[in-house]
Amino acid sequence: MVKDKKKSMINFLEPPQEQLKNLLECYQTGRYVDAEKLSVSITEEFPKHTFAWKVLGAALKQMGKINESLIASQKSVQLGPLDTEAHYNLANTLKELGRLDEAEVSYKQAIILKPDLVEAHYNLGAILHELKRLDEAETSYRKAIILKPDYSEACYYLGIILQDFGRLEEAEASYRKAIKLKPNYVEAHRGLTLMKKFDAQDEQYSKMKELYLDKNISKEQRCHINFGLAKACEDLGDFKQAFAHYCEGNELRKKVLNYNINQDVELFRKIKSNYPQIVQKSLKPDKLTNNTMPIFIVGMPRSGTTLVEQIISSHSQVTGAGELNFVSQFGAAISTGITEKNNESLLDFRSKYLDKLKNVSNGNHIVTDKMPQNFRYIGLLASAFPEAKIIHVKRNPAAVCWANYKQYFTSKNIGYCYAIDDVVSYHKLYKNLMEFWTNTLSNRIYNLDYEQLTVNQESETRQLIDYLGLDWDENCLSPQNNTRSVATASNVQVRKKVYRGSSEQWRKYQPFLNGALDGLLQP
Repeated sequence: MVKDKKKSMINFLEPPQEQLKNLLECYQTGRYVDAEKLSVSITEEFPKHTFAWKVLGAALKQMGKINESLIASQKSVQLGPLDTEAHYNLANTLKELGRLDEAEVSYKQAIILKPDLVEAHYNLGAILHELKRLDEAETSYRKAIILKPDYSEACYYLGIILQDFGRLEEAEASYRKAIKLKPNYVEAHRGLTLMKKFDAQDEQYSKMKELYLDKNISKEQRCHINFGLAKACEDLGDFKQAFAHYCEGNELRKKVLNYNINQDVELFRKIKSNYPQIVQKSLKPDKLTNNTMPIFIVGMPRSGTTLVEQIISSHSQVTGAGELNFVSQFGAAISTGITEKNNESLLDFRSKYLDKLKNVSNGNHIVTDKMPQNFRYIGLLASAFPEAKIIHVKRNPAAVCWANYKQYFTSKNIGYCYAIDDVVSYHKLYKNLMEFWTNTLSNRIYNLDYEQLTVNQESETRQLIDYLGLDWDENCLSPQNNTRSVATASNVQVRKKVYRGSSEQWRKYQPFLNGALDGLLQP
């Protein structure tokens, strides 16, 4: 007993300072394996020593052992509840694991303990941005900039949020500030190109050409610069040079993402083969209760889904929630056969989705979910949400494919668009799957033609609102006045009045495409 008592007393003592100094040196010099071994040794002998647990968590995170890092970081917070750095480290680990709600709590705790912790404000902004709480994200980014006036990254991401809000002049100013602080900030250069019209004397154009010729920039940086230069050359009417930059930028992006079209071929095959079992378990509307009705707006990316959501969410009774990943997050496993297909799994999917949807409904009963690629899950959506409305937006195939190819998507889940052959192949997969859904669920899908919408705006809009079972709202004819945030590639275009002719823009590049899109031309 005496021996055990002595051991417990030792646990409260401090490790030798030389040992702690050695531990810190190992971590700071990047010797993470040594730091792990030493911190484990210290925590075994001194299990209540906060610093050792903190270094252990940080070292494990640097080595990619995220789950182990989480345990150590949680222990350091438990032992040192007033340790700002411990809370901040835990928040970073939770953020990397995608546990954003928990990460938010930890960042806020770190800020309470140290209000001027710049990185905590910045990372909190990033979390809130991802959670689509843009007002709060803007506040966090601005706080970070106040604390650190030369914070180029915060200026860049603030620019993105301002762009999403349609505050384009402010967004342009924020991008310019980011570039002024960091002239080789390629992401900010690409962002700024979307805010303006270039002329031949443009200083930014010269700077981007200079960066393009810099052999020391990374492939990813060169990718951003190529997309930026392509937009500039397009503005200048040099479509041959623009096409060359689009080709190089896309090729680099595809290499970074390591995309192969076969992964989508297999995904679509699984979705179709699993649907017969899903439809057999379709939920009955008379047995369901729900205070929130989803409107799913689907189609190929860049097909006009953003415009359609702007029109519908201009209605006083509708909230536009933007591109939500909840269907894929909670339903992909059912659609592909990973999760068992039964009433319980469909009810669980439905419940989880509606809980998330309610959080972004702003109190409205009707909410739009404009994730274009939910077209893959129409069968599941029809089975789990018998009350939902499903709108499929169709657009000229050649225009859609070109619009996908010329767009830099920040998402890493749209890998098909970085090679013309892949875009065309993916469009064929999409068309085939939509024919499959139409043959089995034609009464559940409302097909909306984008070109017809731009030509006959009022009549097409009235039919759409009537399909949704809503009373007419004149605001739906002025989607450009809708002040909601739009976090999609079309967030600049939708601030303009509905206009015709955009589906013909790809023809400017037709001479350089060697007929790649001609097979998609509609008769």
